[in-house]
Amino acid sequence: MLQAPPAEPGMREDEIDTPALVLDLDAFEYNLGRMAALLEGSSARLRAHAKTHKSPVIAGLQAARGAVGQCVQKVAEAEVLAWGGVRDILVSNEVVGARKLARLAALAPIAEVAVCVDDSAQIAAIEAAARDAGRRLSVLVEIDVGAGRCGVAPGPEAVALAQAIAASPHLRFGGLQAYHGSAQHLRRIEERAAAIGVAAESARRTVEQLRQVGLACPIVGGAGTGTFAIEAASGVYTELQAGSYCFMDADYARNLDEAGRPVTLFRHALFVLATVMSAARPGTAVLDAGHKAVAVDCGLPLVWQRPDVRYIGASDEHGTLAFGPETSALKLEEKLRLIPGHCDPTVDRYDWYVGVRNGRVECLWPVAARGAMT
Repeated sequence: MLQAPPAEPGMREDEIDTPALVLDLDAFEYNLGRMAALLEGSSARLRAHAKTHKSPVIAGLQAARGAVGQCVQKVAEAEVLAWGGVRDILVSNEVVGARKLARLAALAPIAEVAVCVDDSAQIAAIEAAARDAGRRLSVLVEIDVGAGRCGVAPGPEAVALAQAIAASPHLRFGGLQAYHGSAQHLRRIEERAAAIGVAAESARRTVEQLRQVGLACPIVGGAGTGTFAIEAASGVYTELQAGSYCFMDADYARNLDEAGRPVTLFRHALFVLATVMSAARPGTAVLDAGHKAVAVDCGLPLVWQRPDVRYIGASDEHGTLAFGPETSALKLEEKLRLIPGHCDPTVDRYDWYVGVRNGRVECLWPVAARGAMT
């Protein structure tokens, strides 16, 4: 059920009902502009990943800064973006089931849609859905470049699937999906560079083998917020699928640069605003934001600009804070910003972004694809 907005434009930030998903608009806009500047002059283009933000509004702002389209992981996400005006969408994932594929093909009149495969049976099913819809769909072959999740082996197996796509009457071969997800959070830059070096070489070799059988490879897609600069510099990748860069969570902020310092390309822009609901014991306080308010799969949240206060535990509706004797006791109804450990599943808990600038609510945007799992 869509919840009532927790704020209204013009309100002070400390008047927002909590827990609330707060977007610092200055930091958010900085991040969008920073990514555009970093890719200026590169042959690789940004296809931002909407599994992070789930918002046609944000997709539009990314497009205005040069993004060529959006990635999604689910057909339901593709539907929300297409209905919201996004005209170029890649489901960077395999889709199985006739019902889902029919829904995907039904989007073709209003958007360029593409999907990934790693099995010949998937190709046959997508061909049937495209035929029934009277459309032609673009299909990419996903290759496993080291993540050990989805994807066929690079080289001959991938080429065979590409040839099957190219031979299908209602499909076109769109390229390769070569995303190395587990490389994104390797902390040392040397580790990330080594992992992406292997991925890029696997993709390069496969592109060359495709060329040898007469198939062009329009897209080599992959990359994320942790490694996009490495893929962009490889000369192999043509599309970069970074998503979290627009928000920056606590986990990505733990990645290190060449000097061994935390990477600071982007700013923290996404927060969960929470309220102190109990302060009955010395040295502790309890917030109204627990598991249901903030994802903890990548670690507990950090308290924004309060290194003296630690979020030490979560239950369903409560988050416990600890602080030392040098810190003044937190007061009932005091509001604190939390930096989520993982922004994607945190966003999916909310119906609204509350956009804040200079301490005031400026806008409210729906998290339109919240819960879009099918």
